[in-house]
Amino acid sequence: MNGTVKKTGILIFAAFLGGAGALGLNQWISNRAVSGSIEARQQASPYAARFASINGTPAFDFTAVAEIATAAVVHIKTTASAPKTAQDGMPQQMDPFGFFNNPNFRFEMPNTPRTGSGSGVIVTDDGYIITNNHVVNGATKIEVVLNDKRTFVAELVGADPNTDIALIRIDQAGLPFLKYGNSESLKVGQWVVAVGNPFNLTSTVTSGIISAMGRNIDLIRSQGNKYAIENFIQTDAAINPGNSGGALVNTGGELIGINTAIASETGSYVGYGFAIPVNLVKKVVDDLLNFGKVQRGLLGVSIQDITQELADRQQLKSLNGVYVAEVVDGGAAKKAGVKQGDVIIGINGVAVNSSSALQGEVGKYRPGDKLKVKVLREGLEKELEATLQSEDGKTATEVAKKSGENEYDGLKLQPSTKEERTALNLKNGVRVESVDGVFKSAGIRPGFIITHIENEPVYSTSGAVLALQSLKGSITIEGKYADGKEQIYAVKLPTEKAQ
Repeated sequence: MNGTVKKTGILIFAAFLGGAGALGLNQWISNRAVSGSIEARQQASPYAARFASINGTPAFDFTAVAEIATAAVVHIKTTASAPKTAQDGMPQQMDPFGFFNNPNFRFEMPNTPRTGSGSGVIVTDDGYIITNNHVVNGATKIEVVLNDKRTFVAELVGADPNTDIALIRIDQAGLPFLKYGNSESLKVGQWVVAVGNPFNLTSTVTSGIISAMGRNIDLIRSQGNKYAIENFIQTDAAINPGNSGGALVNTGGELIGINTAIASETGSYVGYGFAIPVNLVKKVVDDLLNFGKVQRGLLGVSIQDITQELADRQQLKSLNGVYVAEVVDGGAAKKAGVKQGDVIIGINGVAVNSSSALQGEVGKYRPGDKLKVKVLREGLEKELEATLQSEDGKTATEVAKKSGENEYDGLKLQPSTKEERTALNLKNGVRVESVDGVFKSAGIRPGFIITHIENEPVYSTSGAVLALQSLKGSITIEGKYADGKEQIYAVKLPTEKAQ
């Protein structure tokens, strides 16, 4: 954060960070063959009928809303490996958002596992949960505690740093969930309820109103996310550390946003909370579910909010719309006929009056989608059609290639199945699919179920890789083979690894 932001109010994510180290956009558990949208899965569930019980609830009585929402909001606890290096007693990359500049918060010393805490929202009855990327980023273990106190270890389906959204899943059926609402229909002054786990106080419900729409607090972008989308709902419902990833719901019990950040000089609630609108969340989550990565459609323009100064300088007749400062050669806007100096006033019939609103609208679409772009040029309205492109100029969606979250220096891993763990009386572990290099030299063979690395339990392939990346020198790897034989291997990791 720059000095100005620190003086005027530190914008912080409202949860203890789940750990350091980037899991990145393409984190994907490839053995989950799923398709379709979360919304379609919600509608097909018998649980959806429960939302009808809210109809007829007296005004200002949030008991029915609270009952439904608390059942579907979970407490997320994360564990991350210790970082390789530290400076001045503070682990590097542990605090990318300036969270621990505040004296109210503490951090673990280097070379010890670190823990974090946040919230999540169940959105299907078979265990899909939405949370913030910063809650689970870098976590070697993601533990989910339901409202009824049952505890599960979750796997990461995918994450998107540009919107700070992550999708995780637990292996459980028949779960209560929150149904999607419509964030485009929200109005300032509307009553809302926030549900989460602030300060590890589980299932906390607060109420307030929508204070503003379309807020850009420059938080995600400030962390180097080039295509960050910040179009937050602002609310005065109390949100505190631990609420990140929790639910913002309307009086109909529908999910309208994912609570993400607060603006505060103290690190605690002072009346300004921010949530990601659910319409953007829906698109990001369905992309992660079906493609393994977000399909970001780009318009190809540099834009500015219109101030009185800009209007005077460019001789604009109105302050409405968003000014096009630059058009990218070969981009969608250029091909559609958008010119530098145009003012974009609408996307697909939706009026846009700020950069954040324009980014939020375009962010709902994928490469290849056609948008009606309404512009003002020399006082005249024009409607142009733009076909969105990906970052590399393509107009088609792409399934993510397998990233390196299941491989490390010749060791290729796959998630173990429940049947394998049951047969071997194991609570956790990942299976070795193939092996080479120092791991093969140590004697590890395909089929080995790794349960512990350096005495720390292993719950996922990405967690195992992150653990190995944080270590150096000689380590121990424990586990079992399919015949039940237990084995402990001593492995000497390479002295130098490419970072």
